[in-house]
Amino acid sequence: MVAERVPLIQVRHLKKYFPITRGLIIQRHVGDIKAVDDVSFDIYKGETLGLVGETGSGKTTVGRTILRLYEPTDGQVLFDGVDLFRLKGEEMRRMRRRMQMIFQDPYASLNPRMTVGSIIAEPLEVHGVAHGREKTERVQELLRLVGLNPYFVNRYPHEFSGGQRQRIGIARALALNPDFIVCDEPISSLDVSIQAQVVNLLEDLQERLGLTYLFIAHDLSMVRHISDRMAVMYLGKIVELTDRDEIYLNPLHPYTQALMSAVPVPDPEVEEKRQRIILEGDIPSPANPPKGCNFNTRCPVAMDVCFEEEPEFREVKPGHWVACHRV
Repeated sequence: MVAERVPLIQVRHLKKYFPITRGLIIQRHVGDIKAVDDVSFDIYKGETLGLVGETGSGKTTVGRTILRLYEPTDGQVLFDGVDLFRLKGEEMRRMRRRMQMIFQDPYASLNPRMTVGSIIAEPLEVHGVAHGREKTERVQELLRLVGLNPYFVNRYPHEFSGGQRQRIGIARALALNPDFIVCDEPISSLDVSIQAQVVNLLEDLQERLGLTYLFIAHDLSMVRHISDRMAVMYLGKIVELTDRDEIYLNPLHPYTQALMSAVPVPDPEVEEKRQRIILEGDIPSPANPPKGCNFNTRCPVAMDVCFEEEPEFREVKPGHWVACHRV
């Protein structure tokens, strides 16, 4: 764990709603898709916070809204004490150098018409950081850093495998020496054998460069491997947040318990005795979430109060936050 507990990112009551409109000529606002609905957490300097949950729970939207790739509906994000949502124009542009993103799909996130050298050099050109020979040397240095041949600069993305493309994406994210990187499911589209290599690379870079990560993923065992703490999302809200080992050994929220029961254990005797929690039904629509607790439609232990009142996201013991009436 990180010894120095200084928050780099402080997210407070973050909301991101996508409007639903009707009509061809006159567009009427008839509702909202509540992709992120009142989310709060901190990410400490030098740590990795893992963010997990089902598809459609709002994980990617959280990452993109923090970086202001999506404009927020409400809330506050403090980056090193600076309120990102109050910055405009040139101020925000300068701040962007300190925070970057590694995108999910290495096939879609690299421009097929640009060479690898041009792709990695683009952030340097946009921010006027390096030119000419200095820029070329920096690009080659970044390729070496992510384990690629520095003389590949004139090749195009289609000449690389998926794992190599993701390394190019990582090199681009590192070009401006950021402090904070959102890793948006960076291994989900890669072969299993390559996933471990990319995760190990991210860990090595974090140790060498002092990076802070928000690591968004589906693979719970991989998140446990790379994360210091883990947050579990369900339908736009964080339902549990604590240390990675605590969340595996002592999950308190019924949804987290169901997720953890699905993680296979590499011991046949333990696996045979374990009880799987099978959730029934589908995740509700974020355009029409249930009244009370978002999880009440699928919760095996829901009470009357769960259908009436939204549970408070509170600290039930030091460092362990849960939103559940039963806890």
